[in-house]
Amino acid sequence: MSQSADTAVPAAPGVDGRPGAGAELVQSLGEAAERRPRSRNVGALRRLVPFARRRKGDAVGALVFLIGATAATLGLSGAVRLLVDALTAPDISPERVNLWFALIGAVALALALSSALRYFFVTKLGERVVADLREAVYAHILTLDPGFFLRTRTGEVLSRLTTDIQIVESLMATSVSVALRNLLTLIGALVLLVWVSPGLTALVLMIFPFVLAPLFLFGRRVRRLTVSTQDQFAQAVGQAGETLDALETVQAFGGEAAAARSFDWAVERAFETSLRRMTARAVMTALVIALVFGGVVAIFWLGVHAGLRGEMSWGALFQFAFLAVMAAGAVGALGETWGDVQKAAGAMDRIAELLDARPGIAAPASPAILPLPSKGAVAFENVTFAYPGRPDAAALRNFTLSIAPGERVALVGPSGAGKSTVFRLLLRFYDPDQGIVRLDGTDLRRADPREVRERMALVAQDSPLFSGSAADNIAFGRPDAQPEDILAAAQAAQARGFIEALPEGFQTPLGDRARSLSGGQRQRLAIARALIRQAPILLLDEATSALDAENERLVQAALDEAMTGRTTLVIAHRLATVLKADRIVVMDQGQVVEQGTHAALAAQGGLYARLVALQFGQAA
Repeated sequence: MSQSADTAVPAAPGVDGRPGAGAELVQSLGEAAERRPRSRNVGALRRLVPFARRRKGDAVGALVFLIGATAATLGLSGAVRLLVDALTAPDISPERVNLWFALIGAVALALALSSALRYFFVTKLGERVVADLREAVYAHILTLDPGFFLRTRTGEVLSRLTTDIQIVESLMATSVSVALRNLLTLIGALVLLVWVSPGLTALVLMIFPFVLAPLFLFGRRVRRLTVSTQDQFAQAVGQAGETLDALETVQAFGGEAAAARSFDWAVERAFETSLRRMTARAVMTALVIALVFGGVVAIFWLGVHAGLRGEMSWGALFQFAFLAVMAAGAVGALGETWGDVQKAAGAMDRIAELLDARPGIAAPASPAILPLPSKGAVAFENVTFAYPGRPDAAALRNFTLSIAPGERVALVGPSGAGKSTVFRLLLRFYDPDQGIVRLDGTDLRRADPREVRERMALVAQDSPLFSGSAADNIAFGRPDAQPEDILAAAQAAQARGFIEALPEGFQTPLGDRARSLSGGQRQRLAIARALIRQAPILLLDEATSALDAENERLVQAALDEAMTGRTTLVIAHRLATVLKADRIVVMDQGQVVEQGTHAALAAQGGLYARLVALQFGQAA
């Protein structure tokens, strides 16, 4: 069956039983995932080699005790042969029997110790490699620009970071240990089999192509279905994440049942694909075991007849049987672990896609040095920009604006005029398609994005907070901040009062995204986080929109003080904020259409005057 046939799924039912929009989105993502190129082997697991090289000590320990455990296992066959030959000898004595049993006991003890140490070092190495992989993937995700997350849902990224890496962890912590042990056992057993009986060993080797065939034929299908299962499960997680992020909206519109049905559909599709994977793996395992042990029984039958004819000693026959069973067991175990390898390879394929993703915004090889100290001069020169995926809808068109150090500029305009885009380009989340954005005279394309952002402090309209304490959230703006700095920032943002009223004051856990606070309290915390940064440029995107009149007055006073000596860009609709600006820049359809003071622009009777009349009334 082709890959597309394996992964094709019907549309999920919507509220009325017809395919829903959410289901169509999931299905389209699934089809896109299936179109991604996939390797046809386990080559994706080579990406783990650099991580293993960093832990050479554990790797050497694992190899030494792996060889030791294998040698002890194979040594048991030799000890058994000596014992059987001694028991069948005509001059048998109790002392010799005791000697051979003592030898078997010593070999078993060596096997126990080496196996325990093998397990420890192999498992430690695997867990360490996976931990390093997890850290590397997350650190790499943090470097990706916002454009990547316009193409990839956060839930799918988190699925790869958790579920897929967990599959690789299962391989590295368990399956690799089993596979390496059985591989060395198989090789050693075959060498000894040739030494004991070349003829019977040749028959054993003739069976191998029949055993390997199911591994390769079904292994590819197992791996392909594993990738498909993980893709579909990641889409389900992404869909669930979107729903939970907007749970209040879902409940307000009575959409719980529809959301649950859509998620159920996605999970069921993943389960059906997983069921096909399990069936293929079960068939593969049955074929391998049947072929291996059927061949062993047939060869052992031939060996018994050879012993009866006196062509080989009974000790040699027992050793051959012991080694043959050992080799058969190793092949069977390798067949089991091969499915795990295929599954992990599919997961590693998806992880590699994250590691291979390159941020569109990155520091150049030789970044320009920004002037110190920063003056805070900003300039946009004939900038044109369209967001990825919307090349025909330019957010800015030939946008030109110069802001002097220490100047307060308010950006005003209707929704979609490009005001927030100005902030995103200045923070270098994106680069302009045409034109230049400058900071202190330096083209931002030539600068390191981290250095650019270190000179700016942002307060967004809905600034996200984190689940730590109030002190943690404020100090996020400056990790080296001292307690007195945190206190001063909270005081300046008019946040100290409500923070100290919390059960544990500044150390009170705020819960997921600080949702235990009101909108105004969250916004004041965000302002404190920006103030503690002490950056030369302040970016305020409706920073006081969530505050009531009294709090707005208090916070506005704090912002006025913070803006002193700093370049400030304000996206504002409220008249109080606009009046404080040195200059008002009116934007429409990505262009500057008017500039000036409030009085001058109101007198012109243009777009600004109409916005003021609509939003603030004729009295404004």
